[in-house]
Amino acid sequence: MTATKRNQVYIPSIDDFRKKFLTYTKQAFEKLPKIRKPRLLDVGCGTGVTTMKIAKYMNGKIIGLDVDKKALKELREKISKKVLDNRIKIINDSFIETGFLANSFDIIWAEGVFHIIGYNKCLQESYRILTQNGFLVIVDTLENLKKNSEKFRKVGFKIYDQINWDENSWWIKYYKPMEAKINELKQKNIDPSLFTHLIEHEHEIDMVKKDPKKFDCAHLILQKINKKRKRYE
Repeated sequence: MTATKRNQVYIPSIDDFRKKFLTYTKQAFEKLPKIRKPRLLDVGCGTGVTTMKIAKYMNGKIIGLDVDKKALKELREKISKKVLDNRIKIINDSFIETGFLANSFDIIWAEGVFHIIGYNKCLQESYRILTQNGFLVIVDTLENLKKNSEKFRKVGFKIYDQINWDENSWWIKYYKPMEAKINELKQKNIDPSLFTHLIEHEHEIDMVKKDPKKFDCAHLILQKINKKRKRYE
């Protein structure tokens, strides 16, 4: 959903809040070595906030993958607007059901999605479709990354780098401003149907507000190592 103005009141889209984290995307991408025309898979790309930004940093091909048809429709519009149809392809499917050939990608980018699908399956599939010495960039909470750290090694990855987000970033940069905007719109008696896309996040706002540190995140960069270790089951 794009941002709108109703009676001179600005109603931001979810993308407007999400863009505040792109500084970490840039930092993470700059940690990767230069790859000539890399092939990148953006897992759980959604409306393409990250996809479109990464397209500015590289000259290769990108595949945006997501199960959300509505989100992909928005991404498709962004791609057409920027005339990037020849570089960005969209696939509406689950990550573990695509049937990609082995060694298909130089980089896999996965922000906030592996913990939903399941780390075991995602890591194994990532290893299979990455080229030798390819890179897997995962965004998750520090807690989840630590919990799954042993799986990285067992599947066949080594830690290449890690970019920790600022403390309480989800609260300070995302949910706190969203809460303030929702309250502003309610106080001005704006029709709630115009900002349901914000209201539906109120439960998340309350959850993160109670313990913002629990949701501290990082971009973890993993590299596929030469000799694959025993598969993690």
